Amino acid sequence: MPKVDLFNMKGETVGEIELNDNIFGIDVNENAVHLAVQNQLANKRQGTQSTKTKSEVRGGGKKPWRQKGTGRARQGSIRSAQWIKGGIVLGPKPRSYSYTLPKKLKKLALKSALTSKVNEKEILVLDVLNFDSIKTKQMTNVLSLLKVETSVLIVLDSKNDAVEKSARNIPGVKTTFVNTINVFDILKYEKFIITRDAVEKVEEVYA
Repeated sequence: MPKVDLFNMKGETVGEIELNDNIFGIDVNENAVHLAVQNQLANKRQGTQSTKTKSEVRGGGKKPWRQKGTGRARQGSIRSAQWIKGGIVLGPKPRSYSYTLPKKLKKLALKSALTSKVNEKEILVLDVLNFDSIKTKQMTNVLSLLKVETSVLIVLDSKNDAVEKSARNIPGVKTTFVNTINVFDILKYEKFIITRDAVEKVEEVYA
């Protein structure tokens, strides 16, 4: 089982914690991670792009010139695709880009992403993370004491307004919960901070 240091909010090491091998110590499957990220990005697409076809472009009801005898190519409408301001052939229309992945593949990708954070020593486990009041300065101090100078994803076991609102104004800092963590966010943020309670919940949910 992989072991990592357990920190308090002052940045002090207060012990060690063993992580579940089945979640934080598997062989990283890069293909599963790639497919999961690809799926998340596709599901986020709005799919609102649209172009007008020949029938949707205003005007063009009259034939530009007679069919024969002009020496020019026959034309039926000035809104045909070959004309300036004409319709678009096979252009994009509003549609959904979302699709689903098998549950086993999604779980494998998440475990691979978590394992990669352990392997790269980018995971920090806190014994507890809680504030009495909502103050951005408190969160800034905690990150400073933990020597976190890059972007960071903070994972909590349950909703905590004081922590969430203290962190939301800090650039490059995002808070999330065990039931909403995803592969894209884990890889996007350089550091991964998780509370001990959240670790237990992750091991319970994804084991």
